[in-house]
Amino acid sequence: MKLQETDREFMETFERFAFDEVVHEEGQELDDQTRYMAILSALIGCQGKEAFQMILPKALEAGVTPVMVKEIVYQSVDYVGFGRMLPFLEITNQVLEEGGIPLPLENQGTTTAENRLEKGAEAQAEIFGEQMKEAWKAGHINRWLAANCFGDYYTRKGLDLAQREMITFCFLMGQGGCEPQLTAHAKGNMNLGNDKAFLTRVVSQCLPYIGYPRSLNAITCINQAAEA
Repeated sequence: MKLQETDREFMETFERFAFDEVVHEEGQELDDQTRYMAILSALIGCQGKEAFQMILPKALEAGVTPVMVKEIVYQSVDYVGFGRMLPFLEITNQVLEEGGIPLPLENQGTTTAENRLEKGAEAQAEIFGEQMKEAWKAGHINRWLAANCFGDYYTRKGLDLAQREMITFCFLMGQGGCEPQLTAHAKGNMNLGNDKAFLTRVVSQCLPYIGYPRSLNAITCINQAAEA
């Protein structure tokens, strides 16, 4: 990396913090696969394209599979939009192809045009409660949310529902300015077993990549969700 030559002192400081102190902080550790999934998702949220490209090979080496990476990038379209997701898809394809992984990967979809709304509403209900089975009837955006966000993406293979809620939390945390949604998805995570302590570890491991303000805001949202 050229930064090792042009900014050696900074890189030594950053890498010591991000790759050692944070990773090994007692009580804040995550397994490598989960940690890298969270970091990649937070980098998409904060639009850290160059950092994403730097971290992705490390994530693949740590056990994040090509399918998991693709699912992270695909699902981000619902939370950052196609305009901000596309560069990360192109980076992912470049890194995978350079690593000798043939594309496209195997399809992971499980729904059809006929059942995507039903299956999406079921996924929403599993995460947020039975009342969500009828929430799509509130308007067309709510219907799109159930059919597209949850029916098209959350029902896909490659990641389980708890992992999908975790990466959504990271998209929103990295993006900033989405605190109401971040609090709601913190609660959704907790409903699936990703408890307060786990989410705090997720925030801790992402902090070097998104900064202190967004990390502290995320902790506030976690606390609010836990109290609720």
